[in-house]
Amino acid sequence: MSLALINTEKQPENAIYRATIPAGEPWLMEVKAGQTLRILDLEGNQAVDTLFYSVANPRERYDVQRTLRRQNSVYLSTGSVLYSNLGKPMLTIVADTCGRHDTLGGACAQESNTVRYALEKRYMHSCRDNYLRA
Repeated sequence: MSLALINTEKQPENAIYRATIPAGEPWLMEVKAGQTLRILDLEGNQAVDTLFYSVANPRERYDVQRTLRRQNSVYLSTGSVLYSNLGKPMLTIVADTCGRHDTLGGACAQESNTVRYALEKRYMHSCRDNYLRA
């Protein structure tokens, strides 16, 4: 997966930050108002577990229920506004080559991976662990 914060011209070569994140690894960075976060799946068939928090108030975070209610749709795509638990717009999806995003599933954890896959998968990395590591 490749991530890039790009300037207002939205050209990859003008990115102010670029990183290739290995599969299963966490990434944490501040995205400021007016900046664009571009997430590009280099290998295909990936899921990107994402959390958004306010730097000014870490108690303010992305709220899936409020967002879906305001979008009047279960899926997010171009034009969708992501709202916080305080009802404030946090981000807007300005472009989307995937078509629809489901944010209902939540993050996987050691326990859910064990139930989903098998007992021997108990110690594989999980989204929850990545959030804690980041």
